[in-house]
Amino acid sequence: MDSRETAVEVHDLRRIFGSFVAVDNITLQVEKGEIFGFLGPNGAGKSTTIRMLCGLLMPSGGTGTVGGHDIRTESEAIKKIIGYMSQRFSLYEDLTVEENVNFFSGVYRVPKEKKEVRKTWALRMAGLDERRKAITRTLATGFKQRLALGCAILHEPPILFLDEPTSGVDPISRRNFWSLIRDMADGGTTVFVTTHYMEEADYCDRLALIYRGSIIAQATPMELRRKFMTRDILEIEVDKPAEAMEILLSRGIESAIFGSSLHAIVENAEAGVDRVKEALGPSQVTVGRVEKITPSLEDVFVTLIEES
Repeated sequence: MDSRETAVEVHDLRRIFGSFVAVDNITLQVEKGEIFGFLGPNGAGKSTTIRMLCGLLMPSGGTGTVGGHDIRTESEAIKKIIGYMSQRFSLYEDLTVEENVNFFSGVYRVPKEKKEVRKTWALRMAGLDERRKAITRTLATGFKQRLALGCAILHEPPILFLDEPTSGVDPISRRNFWSLIRDMADGGTTVFVTTHYMEEADYCDRLALIYRGSIIAQATPMELRRKFMTRDILEIEVDKPAEAMEILLSRGIESAIFGSSLHAIVENAEAGVDRVKEALGPSQVTVGRVEKITPSLEDVFVTLIEES
């Protein structure tokens, strides 16, 4: 197969529930072997889109293909070539780890001669080889997540859909999970992943940012920063972020809280530093470092939302 082959393609895809437009005429293309990130806040339309692509929900309008199969008329063919990990873990909590693997091996019709090899691989990948007899509900969330991934790809699908796979998982487990995803993509698997964690965007080859059912930008992480951040970002260390943000807003300086710091959007970094210090100087806020930084994708997303 050509490495430039299209794995997923949709045009003007739309889904309406009554009078509510959940997905509003989105168009996107995912190439074989890439990690494509679908980023947006909860309720933006990410899960609805992924369910249409997996053949679980009929579109209200538009066209699309997954692995060359039509999402409207060939949903059964699509289900045979994809792996799908839903937002809520689809594991059976009362079964053992091994029983879950055996069950999904049957669901995905793994050939009899490959079942044992694939089960061994899934258990080792999940780090559960020695806990195969453990009841699944007793596992930590990170292990459940890895087990759910292993079960979703027992049949070695060429295309993998992951819907909010790291939600509720600790940072170390999230990093380990993304390492597994990168290994799979390097091996030729196409990964379509939804997330609302903006810091995960840099793990993706390309991104689509979705807001209120519409795609507001599509590009690589670096291209998004370069193309859409025409203004500078200042990081401001303060002891009272909320109070400082209100003061800056009253002086016409947009900012947002990032941990214990603020990110302020200014037209020019050098002049912006002086404006920030002048605004906060007379206040009861203690100001530390104020400097220009490379914008995060959350900065980009906030800017795009404000503009839209």
